[in-house]
Amino acid sequence: MTNRLAGQTSPYLRQHAQNPVDWYPWGPEALGAAQAAGKPILVSIGYSACHWCHVMAHESFEDEQTAALMNQHFINIKVDREERPDVDSIYMEAVQALTGSGGWPLNVFLTPDGRPFFGGTYFPPQPRHGLPSWQQVLAGVAETYDERPDDILHNAQALTTFIEQAQRQGESDDSLGPDVITQAYAAMARQFDLLNGGFGSAPKFPQPLGLEFVLRRLSQTRDARALEFVRVTLDKMAAGGIYDQLGGGFHRYSVDDVWLVPHFEKMLYDNALLARLYIAAFQATGDARYRKVAEETLDYLLRDLRSPEGAFFSSQDADSEGVEGRYYVWTLDELLHLLGPEEAVLSAHHFGVTPDGNFDGKSILTTAATVEEVALRAGLTVDEAASALARARVILLDARGSRTPPQTDTKILAGWNALAIRALAEAGRIFQRDDYLEAATTAMQHILTAMRPDGRLVRSYLDGPGEVSAFLEDYAFVVEALITLYMTAFDREYLRLAEELAQEMVQLFRDEQGGAFYDTPCDSTALIVRPRSLFDNPIPSGNSAAAFAFVRLEALTGTVEYGDHARKVLQASRRLLSQAPLTVSYALSALDFQLTPPVQIAIAGLPEASATADFVRTVYQRYLPNAVVAVGVTNSMPLLDRRESPDGQPAAYLCEHFVCRMPATDPSALARQLDTLTG
Repeated sequence: MTNRLAGQTSPYLRQHAQNPVDWYPWGPEALGAAQAAGKPILVSIGYSACHWCHVMAHESFEDEQTAALMNQHFINIKVDREERPDVDSIYMEAVQALTGSGGWPLNVFLTPDGRPFFGGTYFPPQPRHGLPSWQQVLAGVAETYDERPDDILHNAQALTTFIEQAQRQGESDDSLGPDVITQAYAAMARQFDLLNGGFGSAPKFPQPLGLEFVLRRLSQTRDARALEFVRVTLDKMAAGGIYDQLGGGFHRYSVDDVWLVPHFEKMLYDNALLARLYIAAFQATGDARYRKVAEETLDYLLRDLRSPEGAFFSSQDADSEGVEGRYYVWTLDELLHLLGPEEAVLSAHHFGVTPDGNFDGKSILTTAATVEEVALRAGLTVDEAASALARARVILLDARGSRTPPQTDTKILAGWNALAIRALAEAGRIFQRDDYLEAATTAMQHILTAMRPDGRLVRSYLDGPGEVSAFLEDYAFVVEALITLYMTAFDREYLRLAEELAQEMVQLFRDEQGGAFYDTPCDSTALIVRPRSLFDNPIPSGNSAAAFAFVRLEALTGTVEYGDHARKVLQASRRLLSQAPLTVSYALSALDFQLTPPVQIAIAGLPEASATADFVRTVYQRYLPNAVVAVGVTNSMPLLDRRESPDGQPAAYLCEHFVCRMPATDPSALARQLDTLTG
């Protein structure tokens, strides 16, 4: 027998459709039922790749006795945080205020009108480690609700007031100048781990947005410490267990500070953002290792997360067969059986596989020894060792494919797909990979058609478009991806669509009083507050991405209105930019773009012409984070106004604020001009 979740568009909700709990999805039906019955609401929030969500579901939500207690006293609502980040953000704020921490599963108790009064994260089926059992929590909340209603209402009002006030944090009238960038970078630098890479200590998250900001500063200041930090971090992550040494792609985070033992779930957004970071690092340093990691990561997305429609699934679980990490770990005996003694020894040395292992008696693969070190130890040439390891990698990856794989969350999210599209488009133009560009355009086509019914973008897709309207982050990420596609394929339609969706974003999400945008559209179902977030965690906030999209559009089109929108968002973030820069890293990158005269490169010529492509390649061989590029015939768009093609041949114009230098009529001349910018 199924509950109300069976027909939902979220695989996570469908996983709970057989629970004996009488679950509702979030919506008017559940809230109306609570008010009609006078019952408190239990909202349980999680996501498909969440290990402890699955644990609590098995221990408690599948248990008949526990379910009976939940059904008797509460209206129970299951929420996929990835599908409803608005609901999650509000009630996470409440639990963090109550307990000082948060996480998933998130279990929050509400009054019938939706105000939170108590909550927590994971609760065990029996009391342990200082935690009450879930049944004790249920019984205690139900008793308090019945016998001390005044206490419930007091808590609900206090938490609601706190959440309302939290939405206004960060607003400041202080000026936004280069000093903000300098101060923010100095604050970040104090958290550099120059030994192991990354920021701070364990558990250690990759934080690609912070690293992107540091890389931007490196391009302008030539700070040797910044270069060392970026290199150490990227090298250590790529060599660690957080990186899938066989299949490519990154796991969510490392439980230690040396990137060895990951939390094994894989998220689309992490891999999209990290691929972009490694692409940028390749441009900035020329180090081929960074290109290799970027390509392996994107190849993982195309191999394991690509949907039949050509879009991308959301994530893969940490668990397989109920055990975290089982799919990814190895024993020395397995290597010997699959590879034979000689290649097994080479591979064990390279991947760090030992008899005792490094994870519950088995080994998480790392790059414990370089190919050169393996060759020296085995008395082989580097080429011989590389060939042997390449053969071993193919055999091991094929053998791993016969294992029970982690479950994949097959819903397609507009915003997360846009992050992947942007990464693929950037890789396509920088690495000259037409297959990546084709994958990016196919995924974008799916968003613009299947996920825009009646002309309005929706958040998710699974066997059809979902009913939840897209959020600010979805719009902002899609606009950014469209801009990147334009600057890769130079199809003017991409830029037209970017402007169209940017205008729609303003209409749906702007605060009429000025300042930052709201996360939810103006016509969405009302929550206890209309959420507005400035924090990047772990993806860019909708506000910082909107600001970045606007500054790029202004640089491409000359429309001052776009820059005004960006300035309002960044001004609303002013206090956070100085006080907590790692939490608003992407806004800092947007501010850096806005404060630095953008490099505008106008190439007058037919986009499909090989001579034009030579100019484009010259541009993208360099790391120019504040550059925009327009290609087309003269007067086809503002940046190309009066940009002539002498003698019918392509010419490149290097501009700032639409004021251009003399045209470069061959790529080498353009290269010399660009080199004056990069030093």
